[in-house]
Amino acid sequence: MRVLLTGGAGFIGSHVADQLLEAGHEVLILDNLHPAAHGGPPAFLPDGAEWREGDVRDGETVRTALRGADAVCHQAAMVGLGTDIGDIADYTSHNDLGTAVLLRELAAASFTGRLVLASSMVVYGEGRYACATHGIVRPGPRRVMDLDAGLFEPPCPVCGQPLTPEAITEDAPVDPRNVYAATKLQQEHLAFAFSRETDVPVTALRYHNVYGPRMPRDTPYAGVASIFASSLAGGRAPQVFEDGGQTRDFVHVRDVARANLRGLLADEPVHGAFNVCSGHPRTFGEMARALHTAYAPGTPEPEITGQYRLGDVRHVFASAERAREVLGLRAVEDFDAGMVEFASAPLRAAAG
Repeated sequence: MRVLLTGGAGFIGSHVADQLLEAGHEVLILDNLHPAAHGGPPAFLPDGAEWREGDVRDGETVRTALRGADAVCHQAAMVGLGTDIGDIADYTSHNDLGTAVLLRELAAASFTGRLVLASSMVVYGEGRYACATHGIVRPGPRRVMDLDAGLFEPPCPVCGQPLTPEAITEDAPVDPRNVYAATKLQQEHLAFAFSRETDVPVTALRYHNVYGPRMPRDTPYAGVASIFASSLAGGRAPQVFEDGGQTRDFVHVRDVARANLRGLLADEPVHGAFNVCSGHPRTFGEMARALHTAYAPGTPEPEITGQYRLGDVRHVFASAERAREVLGLRAVEDFDAGMVEFASAPLRAAAG
């Protein structure tokens, strides 16, 4: 099988390329080497892949790259929360316009293969919560006055009492709370609209907090694991926002790559959205301490800052059940071993 892999020079895409090549498939990597993540073509680009520098927002580039493709794995995107609302046009252009151009060219080429889309758990906004009195509820955005007072837990929107976070499932209402999240949800909407028009199956993989080798360093567009690792590598204490009690699911990049291969290579096409996670939630504080422990002795310990970002949510972690039942996907990478590996792996330098 020949696979067009957009964003294949990036953190996750490069691991997908490795696994596809190991499985005996042809891979064409298309990547624009965005300076927020790259200082040039990375040294880890696999020798067996065909490589083209190009932008998915350019129709001619996509048309050329699609020739002979049996499947498309769409990883190309600007990721992370960014810096501020000034990023809104760049996120929308790279993520949504780029996806729209790719889909248009797929339709024009009468593509009949499979499409795997890199989505994200950020489409959920806050996760799933239960109130002892009112059952499952959806808390609204946290109030600035509460955050300023160090009250980080969202209360029940009905009675104001404390809530218990639970694992979120793919049928939960979507509620993006920042620009990046809005663009990822729009990617899903565009891809599923394309699927309805063309009958091309779309597998949308909602990645939870991915970590592992090849993450970019010293950039606000990276995930929290990379931000913490960048601090430790620079001899600085990781700055843990809020009280460190925010809960996420940290999943190793090789498990995420395996999820992409399941979507691309399953015996029958798999349509719909799937959580890609480890199934074992941890707090930001726990992750920061585990990474610190894995680093060399003498590195600064994590600092709980009490700071916050308005676009952040408190708890969102996933149920792995649907991905296990439908995709046959189980995370196999050990968290502690993954932290040790991550601590020793060089981070990729960005250009700016």
